[in-house]
Amino acid sequence: MSAVPERGDAAGLGQDKAHSARMYDYYLGGKTNYAVDREAAQAVIRVFPAVETAARANRAYMHRAVRHLAESGVRQFVDIGTGIPTSPNLHEVVQSVAPECRVVYVDNDPIVLVYADQLLDGTAEGRTAYVQADATRPAEVLAAVEAEGVIDFDRPVALSLHALLHFVPDDLAPYDLVRAYVERLPRGSCLSLSHCTGDFEPEAWQAITDAYVRRGTPAQVRSRAEVERFFAGLELIEPGVVVAHHWRPDPEDDGPTPLRDAHVAVYTGVARKA
Repeated sequence: MSAVPERGDAAGLGQDKAHSARMYDYYLGGKTNYAVDREAAQAVIRVFPAVETAARANRAYMHRAVRHLAESGVRQFVDIGTGIPTSPNLHEVVQSVAPECRVVYVDNDPIVLVYADQLLDGTAEGRTAYVQADATRPAEVLAAVEAEGVIDFDRPVALSLHALLHFVPDDLAPYDLVRAYVERLPRGSCLSLSHCTGDFEPEAWQAITDAYVRRGTPAQVRSRAEVERFFAGLELIEPGVVVAHHWRPDPEDDGPTPLRDAHVAVYTGVARKA
C-alpha cells in the first residue's frame, strides 16, 4: 500500500484530471469530487440525463446482491474497484446480516485511500481491510489481499466487480482478467458484477464512452451477450444476467415512476463456482 498523499497535493490525488470513481460519486450525489470531475460528469449528463438513475440503480443492485450472498452463507468478500465510500458500504450491508463477515476493499485511486477509514469501521466480530492496487493486475491484487490476512482462500469468497469492467476495454483482455480472479477462488465462491451497456441507446452510450476517453479514462460498454461471457464456466443464479433493477428487486424499490431499462442501462448478475 502506498503512502497517503497530502490532501493539498493535486497531482497526488489526481485533481488535474477527471476520475471515474469521483464522477460516480458525483452521480450519486456525493461530495468527494473536484471541479474537473463535476465538469466531466456534467458533460455525460448532457448526453444521457438518466446517468444518475443508472448509478443509483447500480448501487441498489450491489446492496441486494451482497445481502443475498451473505444470507446464503458467504462470509468473505473481496470488492475490487471500490470507489469513493458511500454508506451503506458493502461491509455494512453484509455485516448487518452476519456480523462475522470479512471484507477486503481494493482500489487504485489515491482519493479512495484518503477516505478508506470509512471502510474499516466494521463490526467487532468481523474484519475489514483496504488495499491500494491496480485491478488489471490480478496476481498483484490477490497477493496484496492475501497479505492482509483477512481472507482465507480455502473457504468460499464473493468477488465483487461492480461498475468496473466497462473501464477495461478489449485491448486489456477483460475476460482473461476475470478468469484469472475466478481461478484463484475455491469452489462455492461467487462472482457479482455490473456493467454498463449501449444495447438500449447506442448513440448516447457511444457519446458517453467518447467523453470518458477524451478525458483519459478508457471505457467500453458491452452487450448482454458480451456481459454473459464474463460468467463462462460459472453457474448463474436466478434471474441470470438482467438489467440492474430486475435483479431480485425489493418490494420497497417500487417508486412512483417505474424504472426503464434504457435509463438504467446496466447489466448485472451473480454466479457460483461449482
